[in-house]
Amino acid sequence: MAAFLTYDLMAPLMFAGLIVFLIIGFPVAFSLIACGLSFALLGIELGFFQPAFLQGLPPRVFGILSNELLLAIPFFTLMGAVLERSGLAEDLLEGMGQLFGGLPGGLGYAVILVGAVLGAITGTVAASVIAMGMIAMPAMLRTGYDPRYATGVVAASGTITQVIPPSLVLIVLAEVLGKPVGDMYLGAIGPSIMQTGLFLLYTAAVALISPKKVPPLPESARTLRGAALAWTILKAIIPSLGLIFLVLGTIFLGLATPTEAGAMGTVGAIVLATANGRFSLSLLWQGMATTMRITAMVVFILIGATVFSLVFAGVEGGHWLEDLLRDLPGGQTGFLIFVNVFIFLLSFFLDFFEIAFIILPLLLPTAKALDIDLVWFGVMLCVNMQTSFMHPPFGFALFYVRSVTPASVKTRDIYLGAIPFLVLQLVLVAIVVAWPETVTAFIGGGPVVDPGTVTIDIAPPPDIGDVPLKFD
Repeated sequence: MAAFLTYDLMAPLMFAGLIVFLIIGFPVAFSLIACGLSFALLGIELGFFQPAFLQGLPPRVFGILSNELLLAIPFFTLMGAVLERSGLAEDLLEGMGQLFGGLPGGLGYAVILVGAVLGAITGTVAASVIAMGMIAMPAMLRTGYDPRYATGVVAASGTITQVIPPSLVLIVLAEVLGKPVGDMYLGAIGPSIMQTGLFLLYTAAVALISPKKVPPLPESARTLRGAALAWTILKAIIPSLGLIFLVLGTIFLGLATPTEAGAMGTVGAIVLATANGRFSLSLLWQGMATTMRITAMVVFILIGATVFSLVFAGVEGGHWLEDLLRDLPGGQTGFLIFVNVFIFLLSFFLDFFEIAFIILPLLLPTAKALDIDLVWFGVMLCVNMQTSFMHPPFGFALFYVRSVTPASVKTRDIYLGAIPFLVLQLVLVAIVVAWPETVTAFIGGGPVVDPGTVTIDIAPPPDIGDVPLKFD
């Protein structure tokens, strides 16, 4: 074994070993830990890995558990779980559906816009997709909407949550990239607006070309007119805008950190659910259980990724990967094309947490070496990773839609309905890659000072001569 295995092979074999673990289907967190520790022991035995590296593991784990930024994840998750049952989505969809219902594709417009608003409040895809699927899907199917379009638009509108602040993905990416969450949120404004616009344009195209697939609501279903319609919309929009300001406005204005904003948003969601008569201890318990599962998963994946990355660095894996990616043809452009294709393919098998914690740290050194703006890089990857929710046959958004769709709608129709929206997501990736300004234009900047150029001149003390010192 020692004769075959050389030091230069440790990093590529370790990376290949991780892929094998994931393909077999072991839980990701434990696969990372098992792969990392196995290669650490093997490296120590062969003299390829210094045991002193493992001394850095306890402080790294403690750093994860004491990271206040990561507290934003359970807060936003709990907020989304409470809002899912608060009645806000019902009010929004009722108002928007009545507003646009008279148009071909009107319910589709309503679902997309409500998906964007819920995304700006909840930050979780599951809450948005399930809520809209349960409320909008029956109405769309009763109206005569094509099942492929109906299921596709419900799944896709929920994935806008992945990009629009306060997305959990942006928090994770900010942590991995070492960038402020506020900058990531500001950078994602442009792509999230464009994503919503692309979905609306596609719906308009379907309504123009095949209006029978997206018929308007019948006259009998459009029960709200005039002041009643305005009141219904205002009753739904005002609490939504209040929550959006509470969560995003306080962050953008520098009044609160993401963790503090998440805590206030959770309180706001509980107040809203109480005002709508939906709050109960059972609702809170279910939301806390969901939050506990997601938070535990994130923490274990983070610890596993820390073990893997520490050992990977100890066998010069970062240098191996950086040299490999630097040799790609096309320089920065070639690297970006490779990364996006690579992430797109990985999204068939891994979710965004796993990609962010495992793959991104391996790509980060090369991105820095190629002088790529890391906020733009992170938002670009966020846009790409949202495709993981729409990939047939493993996309989670498609599973959520299946769970709330009548058995009369075939799974094949759900998959085929997702493809046009998946293509639109890839179009957005291409736009963000081709025009970085779609991200960077929203990030305000004052004068940038390079700490390396700062010099501090200290004047010598004045010459006081031989003045005697007196102590009274």
